[in-house]
Amino acid sequence: MTPEIGSDHDPRSDHRYTHGYGSSVLLGHRRRTAENSAAYLLPHLRPGMRLLDVGSGAGTITADLARLLGPGNVTAVEVSETAAELTRTELQGQGIEGVEVLVADAHDLPFAEDSFDAAHAHQVLQHVARPSEALAQMRRVVRPGGVIGARDADYPGFRWYPDAPALDRWLELAVRAARANGGAPDAGRRLLGWAHAAGLEDVTAGASVWCYATAEDRAWWAASWAGRISTGPLAEQILAAGWATRPELEEMARSWTAWAEDPDGWFLVPHGEILARV
Repeated sequence: MTPEIGSDHDPRSDHRYTHGYGSSVLLGHRRRTAENSAAYLLPHLRPGMRLLDVGSGAGTITADLARLLGPGNVTAVEVSETAAELTRTELQGQGIEGVEVLVADAHDLPFAEDSFDAAHAHQVLQHVARPSEALAQMRRVVRPGGVIGARDADYPGFRWYPDAPALDRWLELAVRAARANGGAPDAGRRLLGWAHAAGLEDVTAGASVWCYATAEDRAWWAASWAGRISTGPLAEQILAAGWATRPELEEMARSWTAWAEDPDGWFLVPHGEILARV
């Protein structure tokens, strides 16, 4: 049986981040907050707890967690210096000092056992080569009685209105690119299974959504995806692979703009969530 790309049986090691760190990507990521992206975890955190933020990215959620727990109690890790610097820049811009931001592999975290009270990962496990191994690493570094929270979108579950063939094609290509890069764009539905495979037993699974239906939200969401599908790593990958032509990508970008301008426009992004006690 051929292993599914993005599963823990994927033998490939040539993973890359599908979206890159261009302005259109950061336009989307910088609207993420602890409230809109980690609400399921917040009731289990309190000031003074030591937290590891795995895959801190644009740093906006990290900043919120640092304000809640105390900056000196938060450590963030990213896969590259480029990504880590994004986190540092955001923290500095918000006037938050004391958060340690390191470059590290989620599959091999450079911390001793029982180093943290909590670990958090948002939109991360869909991109790593071996998600349950990354969760097992979080389990190793979180003390007994601590908590692990993870949340990931489920791309095949995206829904929108009005229907648009170009957006159907956009989603098909986005999913294809993520899988080709070793990711799991349907990660949301897989989190519970990955947690069990990591040896976590006390796991509560749930779900939540982002819904974009106001003129402001539509304009922001469409601008982010129109930019990603027309320029940057995602567009370059699609063109290089021969999956679509430049005019096709431009039509998708125009379709995003048309969707945003429609007063009936509505978009749903479903997420899976897990909260695990160690």
